[in-house]
Amino acid sequence: MSTTASSIFSPTVVAGHTLAHRVVMAPMTRARSTQPGDIPNALNARYYAQRAGAALIVTEATQISPQGKGYSFTPGIYSPEQVAGWRLTTDAVHAAGGRIFAQLWHVGRMSHPDFHDGQLPVAPSAVAFDGQIWKVDSDTGIGAMVDSPTPRALAPEEIAEVIADFRRAARNAMEAGFDGVEIHGANGYLIDQFLRTTSNLRTDEYGGSRENRLRFLKEVVNAVANEIGADRTAIRLAPFLTARGMDCPDILPTILDAVEFLQARGIAYLHLVEADWEDAPQFTEVFRQAIRARYTRPIIVAGKYDKAHAEWMLSKGYADLVAFGRPFIANPDFVRRLAEGLPLAAFDASTLFGGDERGYTDYPSLSNTATPVEVSNAADVC
Repeated sequence: MSTTASSIFSPTVVAGHTLAHRVVMAPMTRARSTQPGDIPNALNARYYAQRAGAALIVTEATQISPQGKGYSFTPGIYSPEQVAGWRLTTDAVHAAGGRIFAQLWHVGRMSHPDFHDGQLPVAPSAVAFDGQIWKVDSDTGIGAMVDSPTPRALAPEEIAEVIADFRRAARNAMEAGFDGVEIHGANGYLIDQFLRTTSNLRTDEYGGSRENRLRFLKEVVNAVANEIGADRTAIRLAPFLTARGMDCPDILPTILDAVEFLQARGIAYLHLVEADWEDAPQFTEVFRQAIRARYTRPIIVAGKYDKAHAEWMLSKGYADLVAFGRPFIANPDFVRRLAEGLPLAAFDASTLFGGDERGYTDYPSLSNTATPVEVSNAADVC
């Protein structure tokens, strides 16, 4: 889909929906589900509805099963109570005129035994890595980043069970009223772990060759698309991720092979997240061209974008929509502020994970605040 001579405030079509502009709300972990049970609630619904001016909202990552959990207080989408809780959000967003996809998540090795009755997290292989997750201490109630242990390798029959969990989660998302689902295949989580030679040392049909390392991604996408339709199925990938032990020398050609499969499968969109920390690898223009040559359907990009960079991406045809993360936290009316060149309010980083309405639903829109504060260029989080 070419967007030459277009702009971020021109209409487009995604998943059969005509969107008024191209500003997407990126998925951001906020860790405010009701406990016990990791159940979405009315506070979550208010948060997303406040930001329904986005062309499309992609929810915070939501675990497809108890095994898929890796952070405290993140929501699930596998129990009836969770499905009912998410219905509060979809109803509220739709009533406000928005569209919303659920991001489906299995963290793999990015987890902790405290979430799994003392058992190790699972992964393609039992490979130690440098990674931390946010966990609330059961004694103090205080959240902090803690190390993840070396995981255990999934048995072949367990892989089939995880794929079935993705399928069920997609069906649950439809029952909860979502417009579609985005499979989280980025940022060092389970699908990404299968893709990379640094985290996948398997010698069976899920490891070794590029084709084998792609098998899990393809089977998950096929399971979800067969359940709810390819036109309501999307995926997020992170080609240039090197953190979390993910610096794989074969990842770029692996991603290109994945993109060819996704094009043929006819999924709703491809979401590319870019490394956004200092001195991170650059997402090269040559690779953008290689992606676009293989994928003509809608592409969303995310990662420390401002309006000028977003417009450039659209004008070159490398993307069709641009996702923004942290600016949406403190600016429920971010789309209006971006369109009119208005100043952005700064968010309180101490309220990013966990808590109540403070730093979540209490940020005012510009019409209700007299002195908005300039914010520095903040990175997306997911």
